[in-house]
Amino acid sequence: MGKYLGILIVALCTLICEAAIFRPISDSHRSAALELLTPKDGSFTSLKETFEALRIFKVLGIGHQPNIKAKACKSVVDTVRSPFFELKDLFQALRVNGILKCELNEETFAGIASRLKDSMNTASSLLDYYYSVGSLALIKGQASEVDVQLGGADSVFRAIKALSQSDGRWRYSSNNPESSTFAAGIALESLAGVISLASSEIDHSLISLVKNDISKLLDGVEKYDDGTYYLDEKLVDARGLQSPLSASSAVVRGITAFATTSNEDFNLPGDKILGLARFFLGVGIPGNAEDLFYQLDALDSLENNRVSIPLILSLPTAVISLTRRDQLKVNVNTVLGSAAPSLSVKLKQIFSCGSKDASIIDQDLKFDPENAVHLLDALPEYIDAGRYIFTLEIVLHNPDDKKIYATGGRTKISIYVTGFIEVDHADVAVLDSDLGNVETENRVDLSGEKTHSLSANHLQKLQLSFQLISPLGHAFKPHQAFLKLTHESKVEHIFVVGNSGKKFEIILDFLGLVEKFFYLSGRYDIQLTVGDAVMENSFFLHLGSIELDLPEPPGKAARSPPQPIDPASRFGPKAEISHIFRAPEKRSPKELSLTFLALVLLPFVGFLMGLLRLQVNLKNFPKASASATFSILFHLGIAAVLTLYLLFWLKLNLFTTLKTLGFLGIFLMFVGHRTLAYLASSSAKLKSA
Repeated sequence: MGKYLGILIVALCTLICEAAIFRPISDSHRSAALELLTPKDGSFTSLKETFEALRIFKVLGIGHQPNIKAKACKSVVDTVRSPFFELKDLFQALRVNGILKCELNEETFAGIASRLKDSMNTASSLLDYYYSVGSLALIKGQASEVDVQLGGADSVFRAIKALSQSDGRWRYSSNNPESSTFAAGIALESLAGVISLASSEIDHSLISLVKNDISKLLDGVEKYDDGTYYLDEKLVDARGLQSPLSASSAVVRGITAFATTSNEDFNLPGDKILGLARFFLGVGIPGNAEDLFYQLDALDSLENNRVSIPLILSLPTAVISLTRRDQLKVNVNTVLGSAAPSLSVKLKQIFSCGSKDASIIDQDLKFDPENAVHLLDALPEYIDAGRYIFTLEIVLHNPDDKKIYATGGRTKISIYVTGFIEVDHADVAVLDSDLGNVETENRVDLSGEKTHSLSANHLQKLQLSFQLISPLGHAFKPHQAFLKLTHESKVEHIFVVGNSGKKFEIILDFLGLVEKFFYLSGRYDIQLTVGDAVMENSFFLHLGSIELDLPEPPGKAARSPPQPIDPASRFGPKAEISHIFRAPEKRSPKELSLTFLALVLLPFVGFLMGLLRLQVNLKNFPKASASATFSILFHLGIAAVLTLYLLFWLKLNLFTTLKTLGFLGIFLMFVGHRTLAYLASSSAKLKSA
């Protein structure tokens, strides 16, 4: 029996430590709304999306919203003045007009009201009543002079109530046996509209029956472990499955609307109203516009109802540092962030996660009116680094406020108390396997400035031990403490450092680890990791290395797994190559170089003088500028061909030589043809003369 009781206590402590923090609507929702609700070409795709966007902007108080009035009002006017309108489209158009105030005269409203009253006589489903009654209620708010009162309000009320079920849910029609939570929400909203449009008071017994349906509906709410309540949808038909968010939003909107118009005393359970508010806030920021509308529409209904307005207790931060001597700060607001009435916050209890003990505090927090925050100047002296559950309670000062606001009793909030954890008696040693004597012992330097070089064989052990001390001097147990040994071939081995009371210690017996180490001798880097959410000095420390001498592996021993290749090492930038050039050799004197140049040119001068001495005939060389140019180019081309032959002999390959020779051949053909044509012309003129 004691064993099962212990398990139950641990389970309860685990559930207690799951306490969540819910915060009112903030600027993050406004940024998300502007990002999600972006019209295309100055308008949204439908009047329904237009109303949802306008409603979101209104609830969040966004002033700089997209200018969609021109196109939206045109769509509203076209829908309202159409002789053949759908009730759903008309309902959405009137909802948009209630926000944009389009140019519609009373005659238009009067004509619509008359047709809506006629449609009430032929209504056959819940949605028909919802759209007709809702449209008349919207006309009442937009054109007060138009007669929208229902003479037979009791019969309409009874027709809608006839679709209710014994569990508080509603059917969409008498032909559909399936009941729906979402339908219950729109049914309650329709009944609220009938009450506001009734020309005479509705039978009190009918209102009492609806109040009973609301109680049954709230009895069927689902609950999460963090104290949030929601209503689930169980209807699956052609309309599709409604999400818990849309179903809960419809019910909240219907209950608050009915409670406001009926002027009855509603004793709604405050814990469930607060739990529903926490559910909508716990959604965070939805990822689509429709879910954002359901969330904000429900929160606005909870904010502006007359029966039960939930108050949200939240913390600016759930982390309190003992090192900085932080104060516990608590905010109390409505779901949309409005100021709360006059109240005080009491700290009732403090639980330590993982412990069944609770400390009774019962202390009032000091209110700072300038910042609208409740403060706990100093934590109790026994609070050490760790995770705690603070139990807080809201106490309203005005007795009348207790009938309006829902506080939900005591609220549990998870708090992380952080501090600097001191590391003491950190030692690393190599032990003799047989006798347990310390062969090598080193005091670990946690500053990281000093590393240790150890050596061991397979008959020895590696011992690492240290102590962790909390700010109050108690032994501290972190969430993680790992020792990692990394071989020079990048094979890693990770070990959990065990806790034996006040001391953390691990002993690695290499004789029993040779197979796990794959018989790999060599250098192993030693790294220690200690971390926890409440440690302000969690560390990842390189302690040094150990040189292991392990035996040779037997024939069937397992081999180390291949290590993944880092793509950066294969495809990344290579190391820069630095060239060392040979120092230039010493040059000869300038005078000697010029003398050598003269000796080289001397044979060429002798060649020219020999030509003159032999009286070479240069009389036929063209004298005209054009012909002389072609002749010079022809001779230079021949010289280039000879030079190309020389280069081919020295360095060029056959393909490069042939390619270049082809271009030179074409060039020589052209200039040679012009040169020979000139010579032929000169010879012909000489013969004729």
